[in-house]
Amino acid sequence: MAGLPPSEDRLLMTENPNYLAVNDHPRRSMTDTPVIAVQDLKRRYGDFEAVRGVSFSIDTGEVFGFLGPNGAGKTTTIRTVLNLIRPTSGKPFVFGIEASADPVAIHKRIGYIPGEFTLYDRLTGGQTLDYFANLRGGVDKAYQKELIERFDIDPSRRYKEYSKGNKQKIGLVIALQHRPDLLLLDEPTSGLDPLIQQEFYGVIRDAKAEGRTVFLSSHILSEVEKTCDRVAIIREGVLARVDRTRRVANAKGTAPPTATTEATPLGTRGAITPSPAPAARSIASSPPTRISRCDRVATRTKRARMRRARTTDQAIAELAHELGFTDQAHFTRAFRRRFGLPPGRFRKSAPV
Repeated sequence: MAGLPPSEDRLLMTENPNYLAVNDHPRRSMTDTPVIAVQDLKRRYGDFEAVRGVSFSIDTGEVFGFLGPNGAGKTTTIRTVLNLIRPTSGKPFVFGIEASADPVAIHKRIGYIPGEFTLYDRLTGGQTLDYFANLRGGVDKAYQKELIERFDIDPSRRYKEYSKGNKQKIGLVIALQHRPDLLLLDEPTSGLDPLIQQEFYGVIRDAKAEGRTVFLSSHILSEVEKTCDRVAIIREGVLARVDRTRRVANAKGTAPPTATTEATPLGTRGAITPSPAPAARSIASSPPTRISRCDRVATRTKRARMRRARTTDQAIAELAHELGFTDQAHFTRAFRRRFGLPPGRFRKSAPV
């Protein structure tokens, strides 16, 4: 097994501009080995260079964000760290082991959720979780049950019957249930409704409190702000910045556009709410700016006559789209109940 010599790590940190100074790693002594250390990583696909000279390190117990737009090189970097693909040049180290030297030893200690995945359609959610738990030699059933309850999963349904958001929840529990030392999460909140996103942030805080390490990729700045100690910003395969999250957040007004600052991705990335109740809770727990937006739409819709129901539903559908919900029928019923609007059939023809 090949480890990263402490002297080499110190040289990398002091000479590579993509690293923070040693003083910005308060938990690290000069002899500590980082959980992840990436050195001048490059990955080519033919003539296209997806990752160009990326270098960073992640300490034990740190939540590290990897921020960038789609296609920036986040997933390629993560897969290289996991030895799922080989780098063109450069070396990733995990737990002090070169990724290609002993991947089995590394994978025993990690939990991973890819950006896109598929599981077994005929198994129920509970059977799927147990299957992966058995592959790990068993897990704490009480903790598994806690995760199922926190993410509001119905484990009796078959995987093929789940919505996009519920499939994502199953993937999250698979990655979390064995309490790994290192979590690698590639856009983990994709498809989750706002309420479950908040629950996920709580799970990450709990993992950090237990001393575990999290490597989280995202294209949403506000998500990184809520969860991460430090963040690396990547664009077109090149690290633009590695810094404390608060510094990046304070400078986001003047920073170049590398990722969206929306609280929830829109369009196809919205969640399918299983019932009106989560939508209603999400409306009630929305930030003041969103509640204000809801109030304005509610006022406008109250003034509309029933003969103008299409206009009413258009306004609600636009709001559902803005909040990241793709099942506007459920959202409309919750919205009408929340603001006391008269009942009416949702017009599916209304544009979103």
